[in-house]
Amino acid sequence: MADEVGVPRDRKILVAVDESEESMHALSWCLENVLFCGNYKDTLILLYAIPPRAVYPTLDNTGHVFSSDFLAMMLKYNKDAADFVVQKAKRMCKEQARDVKVETRIEHGDPRDVICEMAEKLHVDVVVMGSHGYGLIKRAFLGSVSNHCVHNVKCPVLVVKRPRPDDYRSK
Repeated sequence: MADEVGVPRDRKILVAVDESEESMHALSWCLENVLFCGNYKDTLILLYAIPPRAVYPTLDNTGHVFSSDFLAMMLKYNKDAADFVVQKAKRMCKEQARDVKVETRIEHGDPRDVICEMAEKLHVDVVVMGSHGYGLIKRAFLGSVSNHCVHNVKCPVLVVKRPRPDDYRSK
């Protein structure tokens, strides 16, 4: 990106991360291929979306009421998982791109909506995300986060697919 005079400007790059190998591959690819090297800095924003908690019925199948301790445990698990993923991503940034400025965000909500909202709210220049590579049936039932973001985020969205082992065949 450059301003009107042709001087490169700092960019905000949002990278969506989750527990998957695909998101860590996308982050690694971004660190190697998207960040500028030079006398200006890009800001990398690592975003983790904690999905909405499932609606639990007040009674389980034996007729027992779920305790508030169980629900609190589920919330803590989600927060711990988010913290773990974000810390892993920050370590990767430090190892691959020592000087990159990294910010982190942990938000609650459907990842599709959270990524779109944060991209707009933070005025990012590009969104980078991995592709889980779901087949047609899974995508029909689960929806594709990357497809949703490509169609709804107002800045460029870079979807990074993890190479399959057969992509490296000897020629």
